[in-house]
Amino acid sequence: MDYVCDTSVIVDGRIVELIKKKKLTGRFYVHRATIAELEHQANMNKEIGFAGFSVIGKLREMEKDADIEVVVEGERPRGDQVRYAKTEGTLDFMIRELAKGLGAKLITGDRVQHEAALAEGIETLYLGAHEEFKKLEFEKYFDKPDVMSVHFKENCTVVRKRGNPGEVLVEEMGKPIALDYIRKMGEEIIEAVTRNRSYYFEIDKVGASVIQMGLYRIVIAKTPFSDGFEITVVRPITKLKFSYYNVSEKLKDRIDNKAEGILICGPPGSGKSTFAAALAEYYYGKKKVVKTMESPRDMRVVDAITQYTALEGDFDNTKEVLLLVRPDYTFYDEVRKMKDFQIFADMRLSGIGLVGVVHGHRAIDAIQRLIGKVELGVIPQIVDTVILIDKGEIGHVYELEQVVKVPTGMREQDLARPVIEVREFESGDLDYELYKFGEETVVLSMEKATPFGGSRGRGRSSGRGGGSGRLESTLSKIMSYQFKVEKKGNQFVLYAHPHDMAYLFGKGIKKLRKLEKRYGPIQVEEI
Repeated sequence: MDYVCDTSVIVDGRIVELIKKKKLTGRFYVHRATIAELEHQANMNKEIGFAGFSVIGKLREMEKDADIEVVVEGERPRGDQVRYAKTEGTLDFMIRELAKGLGAKLITGDRVQHEAALAEGIETLYLGAHEEFKKLEFEKYFDKPDVMSVHFKENCTVVRKRGNPGEVLVEEMGKPIALDYIRKMGEEIIEAVTRNRSYYFEIDKVGASVIQMGLYRIVIAKTPFSDGFEITVVRPITKLKFSYYNVSEKLKDRIDNKAEGILICGPPGSGKSTFAAALAEYYYGKKKVVKTMESPRDMRVVDAITQYTALEGDFDNTKEVLLLVRPDYTFYDEVRKMKDFQIFADMRLSGIGLVGVVHGHRAIDAIQRLIGKVELGVIPQIVDTVILIDKGEIGHVYELEQVVKVPTGMREQDLARPVIEVREFESGDLDYELYKFGEETVVLSMEKATPFGGSRGRGRSSGRGGGSGRLESTLSKIMSYQFKVEKKGNQFVLYAHPHDMAYLFGKGIKKLRKLEKRYGPIQVEEI
């Protein structure tokens, strides 16, 4: 019997298995449009093109032993027809026309192609996507439950990471691997993705593909993006319930009733996404409607929590959908770029409960990443709670509130301004103040606020390091405008221009601390 194989069954490799099992025999036609499409993908350095050529190579080998014949037929399409194949369907039409002209049966794994062929009266064999789970080559390296990731690169030893957040063991395995080995592994992964509807490409660009395959997140990188063929496979090793974490009753009450804008932060590998998944399921258990925004979608949550990715490659489009869906809570995994923070802010100001996951070694780092991306005054409306995850456990928790007051270290009442207070949640201690001074944004640590008048009562000898004349001489090297220094009691008072004050309260704060250590307490006031 005669068959025409479209691009989908060539890429996923199932045609080879059907022939091996002798379920199909006869003459198999491959349209030149399929060859052109695979060539285009391969020239773009996308693994799907090489996977398709590998399958055609296997069919050619099988001609020698199996009762089959492989024939390449049809006209080669124009370049624009290949480039817009996905949207215009011209190549699929050419393949259907070949099947119709030959009176052959069309074999396809594309639902649209199948339906179009039926509409045109063309006999088809539809190999729909199905859940076919089998062990892939890379999975043998995940033979222990604590394996977090495995890293393959041509001509290099396989490296894998084992352990838990904060306790990672790196080990090398075997001899350096050859290019052929890693390429076959990539082809096997691509075939598996095209066969299974639960596997999908998150990113597919020139030289790089990101695939979500069940629990595994796979990154395939090649030249020109990387300097060699590389495959990285990452797997989450734990899924925890919210009850696992040492959450105080006070924090639990805030999460249940008050927190509407939460940032979960921590360094890479600290377990922040694991905590985010646990919190998402906790909210779901509280009868809340929960959605996620992820790219890649690798949070391990129950099926009832819908996981969205970037719609048409843009989370701004995803935001528009979510504003119509109106979930109680949305989890935005990996808020990185300025646009991510702006989308986060827009959604939060629209009234949606939002939980964001960001990188940061300290809880204050997560707040500082908002500075410059959104207006300082709206930060407490966007984020009211920051939770640091450190080595898989809850570390610092901050709450934010905006007040109008004189910032710590200043004396004059006319310097009062809006100040964001960042307090340690459990104790209520004030740890940081954020405010504008001139054009500068000041992030002032209360532990280091003493240069501006010894605000925490740490008095020092006024005689250390010399008098006001020597202090003036030193200050003249860093001040841009006219200033004045007076000695009052056990401290110095520096009268400075507002622009110099903005500098001293911002980028020049370390220099002022050094002066305070050398000369004694210094109070800064506007001239």
